[in-house]
Amino acid sequence: MFLVIRVRGTTGVIQKVADTLHMLRLNRINHAVLVEENPSYEGMLQKSKDYITWGEIDAELLAEIIAKRGRIEGNNKVTDEFVAENSDYANIAELAEALINSDVKLADVGIKPVFRLHPPRKGYEDIRLSINEGGSLGYRGEDIKDLAKRML
Repeated sequence: MFLVIRVRGTTGVIQKVADTLHMLRLNRINHAVLVEENPSYEGMLQKSKDYITWGEIDAELLAEIIAKRGRIEGNNKVTDEFVAENSDYANIAELAEALINSDVKLADVGIKPVFRLHPPRKGYEDIRLSINEGGSLGYRGEDIKDLAKRML
């Protein structure tokens, strides 16, 4: 499971890339979504790599993101009680583990698929360069956890 975060804005985006970002539901800066690891999503990530960053996420961090930034209908926060009532899982941690294993999706539980994060503390590295060049864009691998923690 990948966590995908939009880093750059909409100015000057090529239409095909803009359509791909729209399909990923990344319409604004600092929005994040969960994406499964499969060839079609990986192609979408490669196409829009100049505007996003992504990497693998673990269940512990995902539970923290859902608890702090997860929203349900009416812009209310996700709680353990909501998860217990609307799913087969007792709390957010169990739900996060099931999401990592692709047993359930956020929409099945009633949680909005987009997480609206804060800008990162200490800022992004450079929003025009890839990770390999010392910037913020592209595939991060496990380092996405550090960025996500700074954005909570």
